[in-house]
Amino acid sequence: MADRANFVVVRESGEYELYLSRWGAVGLDLDLLAGPVEALSMVQRLGVDDWWLDDAYCQGAALIDLGRKTLLLFVWEGPSTVMRYRAATLELLREAWPGWDVRWAYDGPAELRTYLGLDPEHVRDVHGTSRGPLLEPEDEELADPEPMAAVVTVGSDHCYVVANVADHPIREGAALLDRLSGGPEHGMCRVPADAGIHIDPLQRRVGWWVLGASAEAYEMPERWPGWTVEFWQDSWQEHVRLAPGQFQPPPVDRERALAEVLCRSTLAVTIGGQ
Repeated sequence: MADRANFVVVRESGEYELYLSRWGAVGLDLDLLAGPVEALSMVQRLGVDDWWLDDAYCQGAALIDLGRKTLLLFVWEGPSTVMRYRAATLELLREAWPGWDVRWAYDGPAELRTYLGLDPEHVRDVHGTSRGPLLEPEDEELADPEPMAAVVTVGSDHCYVVANVADHPIREGAALLDRLSGGPEHGMCRVPADAGIHIDPLQRRVGWWVLGASAEAYEMPERWPGWTVEFWQDSWQEHVRLAPGQFQPPPVDRERALAEVLCRSTLAVTIGGQ
């Protein structure tokens, strides 16, 4: 199975070059910790390619704008998508790219095209919404230190967990409530999830977050007509604040996280250089 990624280099003139890596998505965030000079060299070794990957196949991407000094990135898999490493990885990226505006592309490849003034619909997956299964409290996936899980809290006393192996549950709209009804409840969820959503049925308000990317991330209000929808980007802390009795993931140790991400980065460079 390939780990496909797109790279875009925007020259000072405003012209851009598109590159494709069939094996570069996993660990892309670690590769970028080498800084702009090494990253640009790495991308240019791929060779120019005109294939824009769509939402279903683009597992990571980075746009390097040399004129505006902007780095736009996302990955499906890597330390930046893990709760305990997320903030540390972005902090290290900003240190490695001094003077650059480092941003996360929550809308995946479409966000890169939007940045370039291109039609984002060109990379939309047209197969509709895919739903991850509801997980039981004893599911073995939840014992993993980096589980693929989306925490869903409803009101002040309901908590569910959806396997984060398909589309984000936010894409289901209010029909999600029907799917959750009668599903396995988790009481207090302490899972270090990589996505989440809090639903307040009385106020008809929804807030959601993600550490990866979700197609049409900025268009979710259209899927919840009559509801107020807030996109918290990667702020899982907001979810904890609104659902303190339902979602309490493990605390994040900043210093340890920084050290471990740096260690993973060094290991990645060592292996890649062999």
